[in-house]
Formats: sequence, structure tokens, C-alpha cells
Amino acid sequence: MPTKLLFKTVLVLGTAVGVSLLAEGLRAQTGAPAIAISGSSTVSPITELAVKGFQATAAGRGASIGPVVENGTSAGFRDFCAGRTSISNASRPISTKELKACDTAGVRFYELPVAFDAITVVVNPANTWARSMSIADLKRLWSPAAQGKVTRWNQVRSDWPDKPIRLFGPGKDSGTFDYFNKAVNGDADESRSDYVASEDDNVLVKGVAGDYNALGYFGFAYYKANQNKLKPIAIAGPRGAILPSVQTVQDEVYQPLSRPVFIYVNEKAYGSSPVLRAFVNHYLSNAGQIVAREGSVPLSNRQYELVKTKLLRQISGSAFSGDLPVGMTLGQLLNRSIDQIKRPEFRS
Repeated sequence: MPTKLLFKTVLVLGTAVGVSLLAEGLRAQTGAPAIAISGSSTVSPITELAVKGFQATAAGRGASIGPVVENGTSAGFRDFCAGRTSISNASRPISTKELKACDTAGVRFYELPVAFDAITVVVNPANTWARSMSIADLKRLWSPAAQGKVTRWNQVRSDWPDKPIRLFGPGKDSGTFDYFNKAVNGDADESRSDYVASEDDNVLVKGVAGDYNALGYFGFAYYKANQNKLKPIAIAGPRGAILPSVQTVQDEVYQPLSRPVFIYVNEKAYGSSPVLRAFVNHYLSNAGQIVAREGSVPLSNRQYELVKTKLLRQISGSAFSGDLPVGMTLGQLLNRSIDQIKRPEFRS
């Protein structure tokens, strides 16, 4: 099968079978093990840019990496914990269930934060009434109790028009789904289901952009790349109604919908594959520029150095113990992720 056709087939499948076919197909064509990657649609564009940049270097020329399959954070972890991928893109920390799956399969890993994100609530630009929403407003709209009942704008706020709402959001395999519902509904699994769901954020963008009465949510970079077609909603909190932006995320005032995003790297594969080691180190060394180019929110240079130190000292496992922390500042979240570096056994 031609390489391009194989890649398209895998992207359409977006499943464990597709990822396995990808690895086997590339191995057959190149004679070398492929570096298979899947997971979050929020993180995938960052990783894709990292792959392209690496393959343009002397060390990466001809390297069999990817393509980067966008099948959602949860599906990505299923691939990763089954040993089908070397890297998993994740828009949330690994869960307790996923930690157990990795442990059962003997898969150890490095958890590496690569960027910040602001989950962005958007409406159609023709919407003239919805400028800001509180978490209570979002819960009134997105809770399971709203299913089949809250279907018009004036049911969210009485001063909004008596018009239908059409909702768009990530599917259940998405880490964005988990984080949004933990922040809004108090539980990662709690959400109404009568909305247009997709792990492909481009489908959500197109849906909101094409419907006067639509509302949706997804990662900040997808809003930023389509800001001429969408209008963001300010999220009301203790400091007033705050719009998502690089600055408000870095200043830690866009809460509670800010979050760190990660790549997870298979420890055994990293130790045995010079190409994988070179790629991951290229990724982290250039992450600030890559993330800024992609449109998400970069970590500081100091924070990237700490992440690289975590990898250099071979500190494996998750710093989150299966927890999905919502409401902490990004500085606190990142400090928690890299706190293991401070443990005596890892000090220089």
C-alpha cells in the first residue's frame, strides 16, 4: 500500500487497530520500528509541528515517526497502555483506571508537560447577546439534568432571547470533555449527551461557525486559528469576566478552564530507541517556539528547563496519581508535575 494511502487509512480509523496497522506498515516499508503516536486533538497539532521540525534536522531525516493520530486523550491512553504507541498526546493527566492499565501491562512512562491551554467557549459571531457566562450558567446548560430540557437561550438567562440553542462539544474520549465537565459539573463523566459530539475539533469549529444559534467548547488554539468565524465567551469569576488569551492564561486569571497539556513517553522505548530519544529532546528543546507557532500557550523557558531536567533524571510515573485537578493555578499545577525533581534522591 502506498505510504500516503496508508496514512489516510490510519487517520480515518483513528483506533487501536489503526495505530497497530500504522506501526506495522511503516516497519515493513522502512525496515525500522515506527514511532507511533496517538491521542488528544488539542496536543496533536503541537506534536505534528515537532515531528516536521525534527525530520528537517540531520538527526531526524528519514525517521519513521507518525503520522499523529487524533483519536482523543482516552483512546490515546488505551493505545499507550497496551504498548501500541511510544508517545501519547494528552490534554489531561492520566487517570487512575489508565494508570492501572499501564501498570498491568508493564508500561512505565515519562509525564512531560509541553503547553498550557484555555478551554474556550464560543458562539457564532452573529450572536449579539452572549458576551460572558459564569460557571453556574455553563452548568445550567451542560449538566445531565439539562438534557432535553434546557434547549433555548432564555432558559440559561432570562434576558437572553427565546431562540433555540444548538450545542457542539468534544466526545467522551476527549480530555477536553473530562476537564470541562469536572470544572463545570463537578465530575469528569457528567454531561448532557444531546449535542453534536466529535473528537475532531475542526468539526466543532465548522458547526458553530455555520449556525447562528450555536455554542461549543474546545481548545484555545482551534479558536485562535478560526477567530474570524467564532466569538469567544468571557468566563466570569472572582476577577470579573475574563476572555481566554495567552496573557490571561499566563497571568493565571482565566480560571477554572485553564489546564496544562502533556506528552507521555514510553520509558522502555525511550531507553532503547536513539531516534525516539532524539525526537523527544528536540521537542522539549524547541517546545516554546513550537507551541507559540501552533497557537497554544507556551510554558516559560525556566519551566521547560525543569521538564527537561525531569526527563534527564529519568523521573517516571505521574505526579497527579490519577487526579484531575481543577481550580488550581497553572503555576501550582506545573509545580506539582515537576515536584519530584526536588526529592532528595533526584538532587544533583
